[in-house]
Amino acid sequence: MINSSDFSHRLQKIIEFYDETASSFAEKIGVQRSSISHILSGRNKPSLDFVMKVLHAYPEVELYWLLNGKGQFPKTNQISEVPDSNFSIEKEISNDNNMSSTDIEKIVIFYNNGTFKSYKP
Repeated sequence: MINSSDFSHRLQKIIEFYDETASSFAEKIGVQRSSISHILSGRNKPSLDFVMKVLHAYPEVELYWLLNGKGQFPKTNQISEVPDSNFSIEKEISNDNNMSSTDIEKIVIFYNNGTFKSYKP
């Protein structure tokens, strides 16, 4: 279950990060201003539709962070830290197992914060 108080603090952090007002934020995600006000005050809990609208309008927001406070905001592109990671992983696996890269269907990398990335060669 979502802690409304914690969720409202994270929502406020998103609004401040993008230098939005509650009204401009509401407009951008496509909800009424009163919905934002009620969630920020703790009067209402966010609906799934509300959460999905936030994630759609602001792709830098991680779902787990928004709901549970786990992960980070803004989302970082961890793959950019390892250039050509697909190629090097494929090459290492195929060298170890005498397989060609066409034998690899998918590579999944799991991160400590509960997120993952999958790659298809």
